[in-house]
Amino acid sequence: MKFLHTMIRVKNIDDSLKFYTELMDMHIVEKRRLDDCWLYFLSDEENTCQLELTYNDETPDNGYDIGTGFGHLAYHVDSFDEFSEKLYKLGYKYLYEPFDLTGKGSMIAFINDPDGYEIELIQSVVW
Repeated sequence: MKFLHTMIRVKNIDDSLKFYTELMDMHIVEKRRLDDCWLYFLSDEENTCQLELTYNDETPDNGYDIGTGFGHLAYHVDSFDEFSEKLYKLGYKYLYEPFDLTGKGSMIAFINDPDGYEIELIQSVVW
């Protein structure tokens, strides 16, 4: 068995595509039209798994309720210095600035995507 993708609904596909392609270094693998929505499948540089952005024709004015069950998406970053520079240059900010999780150099931080989904960023994982 192989994990394939995670799907999230987005309010503004242009904002979401900019965020995930420019900041998170993902690329569009496939774009598919269904009866009532567009599906955008994105992957990372190594094609380890995909993120499906679903853009419905009828989207609530205030976006979607993320709920209390969803936690976050997690991404590895090589360097918080480089990532932070790109983050600020693109006009985004941290939800939680990078901090040492383990006391052994394993840094994590959190950001929100344009729809409010939390994203955990991890550098130098040491568990």
